[in-house]
Amino acid sequence: MGKKMKYAVMGSRPVQEFLYRFIRVYSWTFRLRVENEGRWLSHLRCGGTVLLCSWHQQFFSAIRYFRKYRQYRPSLMISQSGDGDIIASIAQRTGWHAVRGSSSKDGAPALKHMIERLNSFHLAGHIVDGPKGPAGIVKAGVIRLAHATDAVIVPFYISADRAWYFNSWDKFLLPKPFAKVSLRFGEMIKFSPTAQEQAFEGQRVHLEQTMRPGLITNAL
Repeated sequence: MGKKMKYAVMGSRPVQEFLYRFIRVYSWTFRLRVENEGRWLSHLRCGGTVLLCSWHQQFFSAIRYFRKYRQYRPSLMISQSGDGDIIASIAQRTGWHAVRGSSSKDGAPALKHMIERLNSFHLAGHIVDGPKGPAGIVKAGVIRLAHATDAVIVPFYISADRAWYFNSWDKFLLPKPFAKVSLRFGEMIKFSPTAQEQAFEGQRVHLEQTMRPGLITNAL
């Protein structure tokens, strides 16, 4: 099957609905443990703005659990690729608003839309090295987004006692059925806006160094 035909099939409404339901059922098999959620959730409920951040390698395992945040009308930036179409449809069904765009295509209008949504609803997610990597390198958009919305950045990390790793640029993690899966939130990180390029880059590097230990590098 060619790539265009594959995306045409995968992009059909019945297939997307099946994928969403399959992911939910599959994820129910995980023995999920959630750590350190309380502080940032309290900050959000008290009027703060929160940007949840993950490596591309690890976001799959959070899909079912993150449905609990749909009441906050959160947003997530997703690329305009064929794969992005599939991910966007799943995000929408989970209660997350998909903002289409990436660093390689339509990044500026997508970032503007994310800023508007985050200022209005105070919760969003961001894949810091997606959609094409390189793995473990934080891109600058997350810092710009946090500056523009006065958001705290909250990294989250996924690990599993048993998992498959795809042969992809990020070695995408897929826990095996009935695996013990840990969803761990890091501490809130607050950056002061700056117009100085050196200070901005320092913040980007600080976030990268903070999150890098959570990347499963032995799979790369």
